[in-house]
Amino acid sequence: MGRLTGKVALISGAARGQGRSHAVRLAEEGADIIAFDRCEPIGSVPYDLATEADLDDTVKSVEALDRRIVARKVDVRDTAGLAALVEEGVAEFGRLDCVAANAGIMPLQPFAETSDELWEDVIGTNLTGVFKTVRAALPAMLAGGRGGSIVITSSTAGAKGVPNTAPYTAAKHGVIGLTRVIANEYGQHWIRANALLPTSVGTDMIFNQATYSIMTGGVPDATREMAAPGFASLNTLPVPWIEPIDVSNALVWLCSDEARFITGAALSVDAGSIQK
Repeated sequence: MGRLTGKVALISGAARGQGRSHAVRLAEEGADIIAFDRCEPIGSVPYDLATEADLDDTVKSVEALDRRIVARKVDVRDTAGLAALVEEGVAEFGRLDCVAANAGIMPLQPFAETSDELWEDVIGTNLTGVFKTVRAALPAMLAGGRGGSIVITSSTAGAKGVPNTAPYTAAKHGVIGLTRVIANEYGQHWIRANALLPTSVGTDMIFNQATYSIMTGGVPDATREMAAPGFASLNTLPVPWIEPIDVSNALVWLCSDEARFITGAALSVDAGSIQK
């Protein structure tokens, strides 16, 4: 038996990257999955976002592990869409035990060049979207009477001021505050809330031309190899980035009974970035 056998997890941003890794890793441990992603571009984001085909691949990966999955195209800012998805997933699986509030975007801009549109898109997705995801999930978790685990993806930017990321850093600080509020309000129901603070993770969020340019001091045609030393300079351990599975393993632990008395924590999975 896996550590999450019989449990059901809701995952935002599940079409690719960390979200897909989370879905697969939780399924490996026995969980059934309720997954969603926007699957459309956002105008202020200069890199390609996930597609419906990506979400279909997540479904195939979970089903290949002989686990069940309900996956839908829903924007994390869509209150009605989130409510309908949770209702559908709970009707299918009978319960909801874990939430991985993972969805996020990271367009980079110097502070003074950050447009209203960029600010509102990032805050809406990375902060308001977390609030709406958890709010949609709580009634089902409370109705189950079994407690549960809410894991919110923050960032090393939730602990320090990373240049060129004003709305991202603001949102990632903000979700740590949300985590602590949720932990305090719902602890009496055995619902735990914790935040994960990854360093750079090897996904499309950093593997794109706009980020490579920032990390090389403005080289317009910078490559991943050229940007790697800049990423590595952020960490204490000698790596430029970690892999999605490294974050997923921490998520599994926080969702499992092994972490049954861990709540209100901000857990760094950061190769020593925050303490550097």
